[in-house]
Amino acid sequence: MNVSSRARTGWRLLKGPEPWTRRRIAGEAALALALALMAGAVGLFGGDPLRITAVALAVVVLSLLRRSLPVGVLLAAAALSVPASEATPLLLVAAWSAGRRIIGAGRALVAFSAAFVIYAVLGLITLWPIPQLFLVAVFSTLFFLAVAVVPGLTSRYWSQRRTLLRAMQEHNAQLLRERAMVAGQARLRERQRIAQDMHDSLGHQLALISVHTGALEVDPELTGRQREAVGVLRQASVAAMHELREVVGILRDGVEAPVGPDGARPAPRGTAGIEALVTAARAAGNDVGLRGSGEPRPLAAAADHAAYRIVQEALTNAYKHAPGAPITVELRYEPDSFVVEVVNGIVDRAAADQAGEVVSGGQGLTGLHERARLVGGMVHTGPTDDGGFRVAGVLPYGTAEAATFVDAPDDFRQQSPALPLGDGGPVVDWNIAEKELGMSGRSRGGGVALGCGIAVGAVVLLAVAVGVGLFFLIGSADKGMIDPSAYDRIKVGTSEAEVRKELPSGDTVLVSGLAGKGPAEPEGAQCLVLMSSETGDNVNTEPVFRFCFKDGKLIEKKSYDVAR
Repeated sequence: MNVSSRARTGWRLLKGPEPWTRRRIAGEAALALALALMAGAVGLFGGDPLRITAVALAVVVLSLLRRSLPVGVLLAAAALSVPASEATPLLLVAAWSAGRRIIGAGRALVAFSAAFVIYAVLGLITLWPIPQLFLVAVFSTLFFLAVAVVPGLTSRYWSQRRTLLRAMQEHNAQLLRERAMVAGQARLRERQRIAQDMHDSLGHQLALISVHTGALEVDPELTGRQREAVGVLRQASVAAMHELREVVGILRDGVEAPVGPDGARPAPRGTAGIEALVTAARAAGNDVGLRGSGEPRPLAAAADHAAYRIVQEALTNAYKHAPGAPITVELRYEPDSFVVEVVNGIVDRAAADQAGEVVSGGQGLTGLHERARLVGGMVHTGPTDDGGFRVAGVLPYGTAEAATFVDAPDDFRQQSPALPLGDGGPVVDWNIAEKELGMSGRSRGGGVALGCGIAVGAVVLLAVAVGVGLFFLIGSADKGMIDPSAYDRIKVGTSEAEVRKELPSGDTVLVSGLAGKGPAEPEGAQCLVLMSSETGDNVNTEPVFRFCFKDGKLIEKKSYDVAR
């Protein structure tokens, strides 16, 4: 394997499954530096710079590899934390990362069990011979549980809970999308049904009107005035047929109806078509006047169409409710807005009685108000001072389309092709049942409570481990310590039995590891090393006393200091 291949392999190991973003680089560097500084600060008490540097470098490397090699880093951290206790924070971080990233509960159990075996075996080898083996085993187990197992379980629970919440959110979003698709299909079917009904009923009636008016128009018995009125009716029915086809096409396919084979097009439905409305009204025998003022300016398509509908609806209302009354249509291009105003005079009661009952749905003026509001304008309706009625609309200029609350595919009124408000952002379904919201709140509260419980359990377990260790250490301290005065009283050459009566047994973990750290022991002698009850002058050393026996007698006693 060449150098470049090794470099690529090392980079893949360092990179891991997640991309290296700036945020991750900064976080990983800060964490590795903090762990190295903690290890170095604790290792200063050992006094060996080479050892401190080696441990700090190992901590940095393992910290950077914990994402790509969670199992290996966990085992290495467990092995490193035994001879170098300053690497214990690394074990905690490695356990947290391993609990989150190891896939499968079985693999996680094997990994943490192997780490515990390595930790326990290396601890026994390092401290052997151990006077109180059971105590050391219990304390080591509790410490490993608190430092490695509990953080691993907490991290695994937190990761699984977050994964579950993400899956639930995706599932909920999928359900919302599917519901929207089902609702859209239902709307499409309903629109097609409405379009079919309109085509079958209204189309038939308008076709009959067009045919009969066409026949009447050529009737020789009609006068010129009557023939002109019938012609207006025929043109109105044809225009209505064109508009009906357009609306049916929008309802059915979402597009405007195509131009007929004869090239006929519907009349323009904007300010350009207002003059045609007035001309048709005059041809029908109505007294309608049209006035304009100001310099014409372009309106947005929706506002232009709204102006046409305002005039059309106002003229229709005047025909129905004030037959025979004079009507004035005024178009004013003001500096800041376009004003369209339709005013009819006093109602001719005789003509109204002759017209008979008026059929009205009562929705025309309400629709005008809504149309104007959707394009950013307003409509005013009400009686005039002389007893007539006025419909006035104020509409904005410009080419920008006003957004509506109607989805673009369902906007059969063609108010605006703009996107509906809120499009592109997260969808919030406010129709979710109260019960579901309550369950979500309880689930979140329960998860937080469980997470806090695990954290509290970890703290309690660590406190218990520390408490048990301190209790046994304090209880066994007398078995490994003597006063300097007792050391002075004992004389070389005294029988071993008499000396051991005055000395503690040394059966404590406090003196384990002290043997072999001082001067060479006499050949063939058995030595007992005890700690001093008084502290030394140097905080980095510990005063100890050694008693060596051979052939049943004390042959040597020495007092020296060992590194802590």
